[in-house]
Amino acid sequence: MPELPEVEVTRMGVERAALGQTVHAVALGKPLRWPLGVKPDELVGRKITALRRRGKYLLMELDKGLLLWHLGMSGSIQIGPSLGPMGPHDHFDLVCTLVTLRLHDPRRFGAVVYAPDAQAPQATKLLGHLGVEPLQAAFDADSFYAALQTKRTAIKSVLLSGELVVGVGNIYASEALYRAGIHPKRAANRIGFPRVQALTEAIKGVLTRAIEAGGSSFKDFRHADGELGYFQLETKVYEREGEPCFGCGQPIRRIVQGQRATYYCLRCQK
Repeated sequence: MPELPEVEVTRMGVERAALGQTVHAVALGKPLRWPLGVKPDELVGRKITALRRRGKYLLMELDKGLLLWHLGMSGSIQIGPSLGPMGPHDHFDLVCTLVTLRLHDPRRFGAVVYAPDAQAPQATKLLGHLGVEPLQAAFDADSFYAALQTKRTAIKSVLLSGELVVGVGNIYASEALYRAGIHPKRAANRIGFPRVQALTEAIKGVLTRAIEAGGSSFKDFRHADGELGYFQLETKVYEREGEPCFGCGQPIRRIVQGQRATYYCLRCQK
């Protein structure tokens, strides 16, 4: 599933290719989980003025309104001067002055939603519940520790919920917890402040490095230009079940939490 680093890498690619261009046509494929929310022809003539990211959402600002893109479980945005006819897994084409942006999503959990502005109900319904951005100054150990005191659930589940800090998906939650030496089942409110400090820095470090590496391409994810990400070559625990821990040599373990696989070292994470 594309997580924060993959969406940020996608944002940068779309920004390079399409910023400042005008929409010439819009084509829809099979319906996605949420409707577009506007007649496609109404987007024609609008100009792309900015590309932002909020959590796992790509926010494409137009000179009138904005489009919220979500890559779902298996989605990616393809870019090209001409992408040809839409295939069975292509669901949205935004044809611009020089390039076409195409949402490709085999599992159809992605979406493109129009909102008149960022405060409109269509936008706040999707973005209003999201926690703090982990790569911004507002995410610090003091506020994170205070928020964790209200959570008795496992720290891995808290990270995945996005309620306190947004965008730390399954891959990067496992990696950050390993780097901080925290067991994924430990109750969030039972983690002392020094370890929360370590976790805060681990989250920032893992996400930053993943963006630098172009994200992770374990399954479906590709950059907008078709290239793969390479962070999967650097993981310490994720998808390394049975392989030796880099720290102590013990086999990495795999458990399931909330229907998601968690990887950890029993000796190094307490």
